[in-house]
Order: sequence, then C-alpha cells, then structure tokens
Amino acid sequence: MGDEMAEALRPMARRRLYEQVLDRLRDYAAEAGLGTGDRLPPERELAQRLGVSRASVKQAIVVLEVQGLVEVRHGGGTYLVGGNLDAEPVDRLVERRSRLPDVLDAREALETKLAELAAERRTDEDVAAMRAALVHMAEEMDSGGHGVEGDRLFHAAVTAAAHSPILAEFMRSIAEQITESRNESLRQPGRPKRSLAQHQKILDAIAESRPKGAADAMRRHVRTVAKVRLLDWDPGAGEG
Repeated sequence: MGDEMAEALRPMARRRLYEQVLDRLRDYAAEAGLGTGDRLPPERELAQRLGVSRASVKQAIVVLEVQGLVEVRHGGGTYLVGGNLDAEPVDRLVERRSRLPDVLDAREALETKLAELAAERRTDEDVAAMRAALVHMAEEMDSGGHGVEGDRLFHAAVTAAAHSPILAEFMRSIAEQITESRNESLRQPGRPKRSLAQHQKILDAIAESRPKGAADAMRRHVRTVAKVRLLDWDPGAGEG
C-alpha cells in the first residue's frame, strides 16, 4: 500500500508551453473550418495572439510537421496536410523517438540477412508474392495513400522467401515496433515513391538470385527508412 501511495504522489510533470500552443492551434483549425491545403496564420501573428514567444509557436509547428499534419514551405507559410491538427501527445512522441534507433538497428541487421537468404532460397511463388505486394503499394499511392499495407506485404514476402523460421520469429517479435517505423518513414515527404523504387531493386536482386545485391539493396533501403524528421526533433527546444 505504501509503494502504491508513493507512486500516486510522484511529482506531476510540468506541461510544456508549446503543448498548450498545440491545443490552441488544433482548436483554432477546427473553429475556423480549416482543411487540407489551408494556411495557418504567420508565426509572428500566432505568437502575438496567444501571448507566447515565437520560439514556442515554432516548436509547436515543428511537432505538427514531424507528425505530417502540416507542411512548412520555405518563405511561404505553413499549410495543413490533412483535415485537422489532432496531434499525437508529445510524451508519446518522445517515447517513440527514444526507441526508434534501436528498432532501426534491428531492422537493418535482420532484414539485410533475410534479403540475402531470400535471393538464395526463394521460390517462384515467393517472387510472385513480392510482385503482388508492389502492385498493391502502387495502387495505394495512386489512391492518395502512403502505401503502408503494400510496404508491409512486401517485407513480409521477403521474410517468407528467406525460409528461416527463427529469423521470421525474430521479425514477429518486433512487429509492433516495425509498424511504428514504417508509418514514421512513409509519412516523410516523397518517401512512398522512393521506397517503392527501392523495393523494386530489392525484388530484382532476389528474383535474379543475387544474394549480395539483395543484401546491399535492403541495407540502403532500411537506412533510408531511418531518415525521419522525428529523430531530428529536440523535445526540449522552444520553451518560453
């Protein structure tokens, strides 16, 4: 009972000022009826109206940008990408940011080996599954999506083509974290198209039974996946 009481009375976290700005921006977008392609007021104006520093407004905008909710155009303002500014809680972003590097390291180690083995062991059915996954991804993108399901199907097909039960089990054990990294990567501007092209190179090497080429192509791909805006974000910046 004593331990439970001690936990319940732990110090309360101080809410960052830019988190309050995020709440106000979300409410403003809803009240003003802003939608995809609409522009937010300039940072200077937002700071004046909210009574906060431009640094706090800037950090709030960065959080929205990291989540793919707005696009910041150099010299041209900030525009909504989707229909709202419903940002993910900052603490959850911080948690994901802290674990993402480990997940990406694991993906590079496991998936590079899986691609190499797939080039050695794949069947015609395995190759057909990979091709179907890329068709699915392209169709998702043509419909305005990021190709998330097609991406999942492709990497699952590569894993299956390696015919390695233990490596496949390792992949299943971090499936949730891989999904996070996939979603984070594919919402980067221009990333779905680039990922699709990289997938094609991986597929070509596997279909042509080139283990080293497949491993190299997968390594390049996972290192591209690792380049996400979230990892450049400083959660402690912009206070004031």
